Amino acid sequence: MRKALLAAALVVVMLLGSVAFADAAIKIGVTMPTATHGFMGGANWWAKKAIEDWQKKDPNLEFLFVTADNVTKQAADIEDLIVKGVDALVVFPFDASVTSAVEKAYEKGIYVVVLDRGVSKPVYDVYLSNDDEGYARTGMEWICKELGYKGNIVLIEGIPTPINTVRVETMKQVAAKYPDIKILDSQPGHWNQQKALEVMENYLQKYPKIDAVYTADDDMLKGALQAYKESGRKDISIFLGGACAKDIVKRIMDGDPLVRANVTYPPDVCATAVSLGVLGVQGKTFEGFYQKKLPVRIVLAAELVTKENAADYYHPDSVF
Repeated sequence: MRKALLAAALVVVMLLGSVAFADAAIKIGVTMPTATHGFMGGANWWAKKAIEDWQKKDPNLEFLFVTADNVTKQAADIEDLIVKGVDALVVFPFDASVTSAVEKAYEKGIYVVVLDRGVSKPVYDVYLSNDDEGYARTGMEWICKELGYKGNIVLIEGIPTPINTVRVETMKQVAAKYPDIKILDSQPGHWNQQKALEVMENYLQKYPKIDAVYTADDDMLKGALQAYKESGRKDISIFLGGACAKDIVKRIMDGDPLVRANVTYPPDVCATAVSLGVLGVQGKTFEGFYQKKLPVRIVLAAELVTKENAADYYHPDSVF
């Protein structure tokens, strides 16, 4: 009789343990660069929005959200998230030198989603990005066409990262197709408005004739526009950025002669990355997607925004 009671008690304990395991919280770490410029402000806002949305849907999801203003801190943050026992890790790398920290998480079996700037080797379960090649090609082709395939262009790059390399090389490849298009210079503006202003001031002093300016995002576009306005020059006919900051889209809608187009690079990619972390760690996939696992690489489309369709991309209540 005593043995039977002990056996029954053991079964109850095992069942309770199974229930407790089933109800155990899933920890998801999310690490982002600090919001030091507009796009990253939007990116952080979207990541937090996705976290809030998921917590409303599933109270068993626990999120640990951290930001870093340099790669050393981000690497330390990742190691701290590993120690805290996260089941999934969503990483927007400060730059590719954070790879070794991401690799530690990946090798420990943590489900890893990397986005945007990327890492230097495939130490992730899913890599999610906007279409950097399409983004750069779409913008440069538009500039060349607007110039009648003849003119001088200067580029203001972002931070040296894999995605920056793809963008710049693509811009140069497009320009090389047209003999009368010349890229005068290409310098990093670090996705920073003030730095881009300084780079543009240097360009204006160095080159007496510039026809178009292509900046790697809209924050740097604003810096370039400010430098040009303060210079008093009138030779530049095109300024093109990217990512559709709401004030830049409004300029397109209002018919600004210098800012007539933009290319999408949506910061809500970060919300999608959070969702991929949630789905992946639970072994789920997209509805209607017949493969049992999520894709290893997902690339979001880049679209040209002009006055004709700008209203579709104008979100006045957004952070960015």
